[in-house]
Amino acid sequence: MNTKSAAPTVKRPNLVAVGTIVWLGSEVMFFAGLFAIYFTLRAMNPELWVEQTEKHNFTFALINTLILVASSFTCQAGVFAAERMQPRATGGSPSKWGAVEWFYLTFFMGAVFVAGQAWEYATFVSEGITLGSDPYGSAFYLTTGFHGIHVSLGLVAFLLVIGRIYAVKNFTRKEETSAVVVSYYWHFVDIVWIALFIVIYVVK
Repeated sequence: MNTKSAAPTVKRPNLVAVGTIVWLGSEVMFFAGLFAIYFTLRAMNPELWVEQTEKHNFTFALINTLILVASSFTCQAGVFAAERMQPRATGGSPSKWGAVEWFYLTFFMGAVFVAGQAWEYATFVSEGITLGSDPYGSAFYLTTGFHGIHVSLGLVAFLLVIGRIYAVKNFTRKEETSAVVVSYYWHFVDIVWIALFIVIYVVK
């Protein structure tokens, strides 16, 4: 009696997710360069750093940071919903929310963070701290500015994912992958900001 053995199945990693992780690796190097610039300028101008960091509103920056960190949790909740193939809410309570609702909330929290950063910039400019005013201004705006750009791009990505979910008739693995990939990026910018917050606002 001849029996045919089933061919073993090989579970290959998702190429989109792997590509995103590789790309984020290059982003790590980019921000590492910005941190190097910041530390170099600070080492060369210690008295200036003492003077200018006193002008920070630490409480405001901390609240803004907590909002961004919390958005990582809401983003991950959206990923969990996508993984169980639940694009939209099945009820009014957050426990029944789908990926769309969680991503909307994440988008809102990220937008609040960006608005808070813009308000902080306006405050600094009113105090004479600009990109070209001194080495501290250059270091502060370069590091936080590039991060703010990344956050803004993340907000656009959330809108694209939400729009895609609305556009398709059936929620498939492709939409799930899109949600997961955006979450990788969002967690990355959150981690980078935590490092920036410690370096800029905490370490004296």
